Amino acid sequence: MPLSNVVRKLKIAKNLLKDEGFLAVGIRSLEFIQKHTTTGSKRQRVDTSAIYSEILLADPSLPANATWVAPKKQKNSLTINWLMPPPGKGSGGHMTIYRFIRYLETSGHTCRIYFHNPGPGSSVEAVQAIMGTSFPKVKATQRWLQVDEEMEEADAIFATSWQTAYTVYASKVKAKKFYFVQDFEPYFYPVGGMYMLAENTYKLGLRGITAGGWLKKRLHEDYGIVTSSFDFGSDSEKYRLVNDGRRKEIVFYARPTTARRAFELGVLTLDLFHKKHPDYTINFIGWDVSEFNIPFPHKNLGILDPNQLNELYNRCAGSLVMSLTNMSLLPLELLSSGCIPVINDGDNNRLVSDNKFIEYSPGNDPITLAKTLSKVVTIKNLTAYAKMASDSVKNNNWDESGKKFVEIVVSSVNKSGSE
Repeated sequence: MPLSNVVRKLKIAKNLLKDEGFLAVGIRSLEFIQKHTTTGSKRQRVDTSAIYSEILLADPSLPANATWVAPKKQKNSLTINWLMPPPGKGSGGHMTIYRFIRYLETSGHTCRIYFHNPGPGSSVEAVQAIMGTSFPKVKATQRWLQVDEEMEEADAIFATSWQTAYTVYASKVKAKKFYFVQDFEPYFYPVGGMYMLAENTYKLGLRGITAGGWLKKRLHEDYGIVTSSFDFGSDSEKYRLVNDGRRKEIVFYARPTTARRAFELGVLTLDLFHKKHPDYTINFIGWDVSEFNIPFPHKNLGILDPNQLNELYNRCAGSLVMSLTNMSLLPLELLSSGCIPVINDGDNNRLVSDNKFIEYSPGNDPITLAKTLSKVVTIKNLTAYAKMASDSVKNNNWDESGKKFVEIVVSSVNKSGSE
């Protein structure tokens, strides 16, 4: 292996260790070893990401909930199993899952959390150490689900990623089977086998509950899934307006490891913005970007906790948040703090939020995006505008979404078939 590749992989391992802990490094290392270890015949293991034997069982002609029979007596207190990949530090998707688990628990339901597909040495304690203290507190038991192990009996089971959807489909537990969909996961891959393996999970007859209207519309129209959706919210206790003065900074959600966040496009946009507004401080959040040669002055802040984020957002006039699949959770949180988000236009974003203070760029090229960001920082009386933006999302709290979510789950369990 060339020395440059070794150095690059060591930097990746260092960032993983810093941001996600020893468990993440161990799991990634094992995956790399399994993928690249060969036998004497030079044969390589076929990497399917999901569990190989469970993919072979997935038959779209036999939908998961086709034979589900509603309880003879309506059940108002449910036991619900959740199957998920282990959370990483600051994972927004897991934050949402834990938030809705808490809503179920406060409504009188019992939840269990199973972490999917463990690697060697995996422990719940290691996962909790990575999670830290920023996740919503839940009563649910948390444990790893070993390969070929069955979950405990429950009234409902939730898949939370395409890999877990195969396990939920294959489960012999007599429960209503749900799919908690927060993004269109085939887009995480180039068009190919992994794309199709992810896409095929939408054809397995799991009952869909989606984050926002774009996913609801797409999964129902393209794959015939019975879907309901919940609206995005903003946690007003964590994100709130505290600065009624000048703002001379910009924040960029920079995730070079996550293709759908269009890191390269963001850097190009901010290079142009900096040339026109060199007096604005540009902050990068979401990942350690120290290994990249960024061609303009910036602050590399990495992953921050909510208190640090709120302080930063309150210093910023605008933000650049690229969302090429489902909309990020950040725009409403930014608005809560009086920071105006600039995001790429498209149904994937507008069908999630049509808040008038979100600046949808009319083009997705660097010049147009930079002009849109420039438009934000030159708004007359930006202080008053930031206050109006914050006020616009005061009623966009998570409680209404949580209430709706609980009603959907209880109603679905008490109906036969896929509804």
